[in-house]
Amino acid sequence: MLVPLSWLKEYVDIDVTPQELEKKLFDGGFEVEELYQVGHDIDKIVVGLVETCEPIPETHLHVCQVNAGEYGTMQICCGADNVQAGGKYPVALVGATVYATAKDHKTIEGVMTIKKGKLRGFESYGMLCSGTELGLTEDLYPGAGYNGLLEMPADAQPGADVKAITGLDDWMFDISLTANRPDCQSILGIAREVSAMLEKPLKMPSTDYTETDVKKDGFKVSVEAPDLCPRYSAHYVYDVKMGESPSWMKRRLALVGIGSISNIVDITNYVLKEIGQPMHAFDCSYLEGNEICVRRAHEGEKIVTLDEQEYTMSPANLVICDGVKPVALAGVMGGLNSEIRDTTESVMFEAAKFARDNVRKTARALGKSSDSSSRFEKGVDEYSTVLGMKRALHLIEELGCGKVSSTHVDVNVGNSIEPQPMQVSIHKVNSVLGIEVPAEEIVRLMKNLNFNPTVDGDVLTLQVPAYREDMLPEGENDVERYPDVAEEVIRMYGYDHINSTFMPSAQVTAGGYNKEQKGELALKRTLCTMGAYECMHYSFFSPSDLDLLKFPADAKERFAIQIMNPINIDLSLMRTTLAASMLNAISRNEKQGILDGRLFEVANIFIPKNLPLTEYPDERKTLCVGTFGAKESFYTMKGIANGIADSLDVAFTYEPIQKSFLHPYQAVKVLCEGEEIGYFGKVAYDIQDKLSMRASAYVMELDLEILSKWYDKKRTFIPLPKFAEEKRDLAFVMDKAITCGEIEDCIRKENKYVKEIKLFDIYEGGQIPEGKKSMAFSITFVPKDEAFDDARVQKFVDKICAKLNEEYGVELRA
Repeated sequence: MLVPLSWLKEYVDIDVTPQELEKKLFDGGFEVEELYQVGHDIDKIVVGLVETCEPIPETHLHVCQVNAGEYGTMQICCGADNVQAGGKYPVALVGATVYATAKDHKTIEGVMTIKKGKLRGFESYGMLCSGTELGLTEDLYPGAGYNGLLEMPADAQPGADVKAITGLDDWMFDISLTANRPDCQSILGIAREVSAMLEKPLKMPSTDYTETDVKKDGFKVSVEAPDLCPRYSAHYVYDVKMGESPSWMKRRLALVGIGSISNIVDITNYVLKEIGQPMHAFDCSYLEGNEICVRRAHEGEKIVTLDEQEYTMSPANLVICDGVKPVALAGVMGGLNSEIRDTTESVMFEAAKFARDNVRKTARALGKSSDSSSRFEKGVDEYSTVLGMKRALHLIEELGCGKVSSTHVDVNVGNSIEPQPMQVSIHKVNSVLGIEVPAEEIVRLMKNLNFNPTVDGDVLTLQVPAYREDMLPEGENDVERYPDVAEEVIRMYGYDHINSTFMPSAQVTAGGYNKEQKGELALKRTLCTMGAYECMHYSFFSPSDLDLLKFPADAKERFAIQIMNPINIDLSLMRTTLAASMLNAISRNEKQGILDGRLFEVANIFIPKNLPLTEYPDERKTLCVGTFGAKESFYTMKGIANGIADSLDVAFTYEPIQKSFLHPYQAVKVLCEGEEIGYFGKVAYDIQDKLSMRASAYVMELDLEILSKWYDKKRTFIPLPKFAEEKRDLAFVMDKAITCGEIEDCIRKENKYVKEIKLFDIYEGGQIPEGKKSMAFSITFVPKDEAFDDARVQKFVDKICAKLNEEYGVELRA
């Protein structure tokens, strides 16, 4: 939230520097994400008095002698159409920094440094500036919107700092607020905290106004959904005079990112930022039936909002209606059919409290958000609802843009906006803090926070302000128990008073990782050594992901937990597989020009025991590996699987499998010591096409809940062989249906000296008969008791070939 220092000073006499105030806000529990001066990019800009102004023949330029006070008189060439002798304008001295503008002189393209120059043969020692070159707009400073030089006040002294005159020396606090402090989502809310921190009195904004005897006869307000709208206030204002807002209001709104529209609309935006109360103003000439009704929308009912977008609503949405039609999406945005126009003569001001969850669901379901919806989603208290209406009516009188009638309707469920008493034990407050804060100090601090405390022995009685009540879900108060009071005390007393100490039940332990953590870390390191990068994705996915992977209707992956209030449909299901997220990640990488790579993710999948849920689902730790690119193949993925097996000192075996999203002939299930732990394979071509993949992709999923049984397997030391290893490369011709795993198993069973078998080539076509394939293996034999000569190794090869021919009809390729 943006907070201008100049606006804060309207309510608190701040006598510390912006940097000191920033620290106090940090100490009080408010994260200041950034502190910056409004004109932080602007430097060495002073008031210049043009003493002489002579045109340069046949050009639009003028040669000016500019008096810059203590900086001297200098010659400057200027092409602005409003430059004249006797005029006072901002002058950028040599070495100054200003904003560089495009040819339209309105668009800022960066920051530039002013240098000595020459135009049409005339020396120029600086630059006379427009408002745009100083980063100003018409709302920030009157006259800055003109496409020419910015005129300075007549009483401005030559050489005076322009930043001080134009307000560019103001400071901005960008504050990040926690969810439990929506009462601070306003300038007044922050001012209350600053008042307590500096122990300065808080000056409340004026809320007085005078009602006339005029009434809007027969006008009524009804709330048919009090659970979604516990308070709704409406006040009639007539004799409205539409026009511009005063410069001070336009400037403050501009500083917090809101452009001025008209005096009536600006008042509603001003109250939103100042008080924290979203408001709306309806043009009464477009309200039919002389009434307002707050109700749930009808199924299929439509509304066109102020941004000219049409939305189809349901009973889950709350609407504000006149006697005939919806005129606003409650808490989100007004309708186009009741907007304020230049012809508006009377308005109905609205201030309300809407249920935060309903506003949030409506905004997300319709894809519609606004400053008002953002504020309601965080929480609005009824105290602000009442205060906001009073402040708006005061501003109507102050700006002279209307008359306040006596027609005021306030429909509520009876919630009080008066402070509510609560009592806590001082001893319990201090027990939470672990230190002894004196009772008189607690009283002082809570008084500064407007809790009006009193003490009777150990009992501290507080009056909780209404703006700190009913601010959390389910009607909970922000301050309602002694731990809440302890939090208020310590953030004002100072966290530096707390002494580090062990909790009574704390123990000093050796620490370290458990078996699963050690195994998982080793697994990740193994994958990294094979060139894979770890990635992390959301624990949710989309129903369309299940369709993408072509899971049948009865597939276990479709038995997924549905999120009750998802951010969007793409994150509406808890993941039952990691493959969808991995394939989408590969697709995104390729779209960014990364055409090869290896990725892995270790995360939970969520398997419900029944739906709807009656107990917690089974959260199974799973590994997913994805590879893509011209150099990747089914066998490089198999190499990764074997590398994982080697790191655990186990052996994986593979059997053909059919999966809906994998190639029918390049997919296998993975078994570890006979127990199935996962699968891997090539992604089917049609799925690659749907994801716009340009290279083949492969995916593997392993169940780490099962694999973790081997994390702490004891390794047996095997001494290095005494004799040299022998290697033979053999190419076999076989039926296509025979798998690599079958060949490897047969070779290992036939010869006990086989240490390693590596597949290094597969070939089809050419001299290979149809229906056959050639697979080439590198086989390593390791002697145990004596060295092998060529003749003995040849016997091994002959027996292996004979066994393969006997079992599978395999022939040695010539």
